Amino acid sequence: MSKVYSFKTTQIIPAPLSEIWDFFSSADNLEDITPKDMGFQVISRFSGNKIYAGQVIEYTVRPLPGIPVYWMTEITHVEKHKYFVDEQRFGPYSLWHHQHHFKEVDGGVEMTDIVHYKIPYWFIGDIANALFVEKKLKGIFDFRKKIIAERWT
Repeated sequence: MSKVYSFKTTQIIPAPLSEIWDFFSSADNLEDITPKDMGFQVISRFSGNKIYAGQVIEYTVRPLPGIPVYWMTEITHVEKHKYFVDEQRFGPYSLWHHQHHFKEVDGGVEMTDIVHYKIPYWFIGDIANALFVEKKLKGIFDFRKKIIAERWT
């Protein structure tokens, strides 16, 4: 059986909490904070533009060049200006649980992401994680940190 992996990132953003919440709780902004080589595109037709528990968001993503993958997540928990959680319903992982936390601090907002994920295919998934998945995810979140820092500095 393959393992469940997890990671945590934290970033201070020099902006008001309401502005940061509005930006990150809108699926319309996801493409802007995802590396272009991922081919990430929101394809939802009925998800709405304000986050709510039960919201379903659909995407296509190309984790490997030329190979489109369908991904559907559901927003399962929301506490405005504090946190929200998205969980995969269909897609490349056998588990995807992503917590987004927001806290006002001196100088802005501390944003923390906590991700738990599991790759299918037992030990083959563990090998794939070691070879490229973990590195790809780190790269995505590093890119996001860079874009956020540029946007709010």
